[in-house]
Amino acid sequence: MDQKTVIRSALMGLLAVGVAGAASAQAQSGAKEKCYGVAKAGQNDCAAGKHSCAGTARKDNDPDYWKLVAKGTCEKMGGKLSAPKKS
Repeated sequence: MDQKTVIRSALMGLLAVGVAGAASAQAQSGAKEKCYGVAKAGQNDCAAGKHSCAGTARKDNDPDYWKLVAKGTCEKMGGKLSAPKKS
């Protein structure tokens, strides 16, 4: 590879990272809602009742744990907007 190709490749890589970062930041800045029952094991944002530590769900889609998701997407993902009722 010549020097121009290396520099061009490096610049394109930086541009791609910048675009991806901007898209990610925009997605995170939108309205969010708590969605119960969609978090994967170890990827919950919080716990309901058992403890308050994020990232501690032991199984996928536990209805007691929630994750922040884009507003309006929770029920489409199969989740619930409220915590399950305790008996």
